[in-house]
Amino acid sequence: MSASVHLDSVDLQILELLRADGRRTVRDIARQVKLSPAPVRRRIARLEESGVITGYTITTDQAKLGQGLQAVTELRFTGDTDIHDIVEFASTLPEVDEVLTLTGDVDALVRLHVDNVDDLSKVVNRLRRKGVGVLQTKTLIVIASWQRGTPVP
Repeated sequence: MSASVHLDSVDLQILELLRADGRRTVRDIARQVKLSPAPVRRRIARLEESGVITGYTITTDQAKLGQGLQAVTELRFTGDTDIHDIVEFASTLPEVDEVLTLTGDVDALVRLHVDNVDDLSKVVNRLRRKGVGVLQTKTLIVIASWQRGTPVP
């Protein structure tokens, strides 16, 4: 496990601004944190080099991409199932956006996007039948979502 990196309040402000808009200019960030662009650029570089910032990404409107249904499937596995095998199998499914392995009753949560309920059924069946050691699933359909750094709908 990697060591934590000390972040001051300005670093945290910079991270929050970049989470809200990864394309935000250094000049805009500098203005908001009340520094000149050069030190902000250095701070961002340090955050990248230390691994705090691991990349930049976009968010998409899945409905406009034809994947209007989002769901979360809980997975329970046999006791001898390796967590790596769980993630490896689920990551092969193009509908899967994220896999969270957990402690407790549920072994993993799989977040996915599909076109419709029929496609959801097919994906869940693939998880059940071809997933390594899958004992049980429970699927929940998302009716709305929000992420930090985005406007509240």
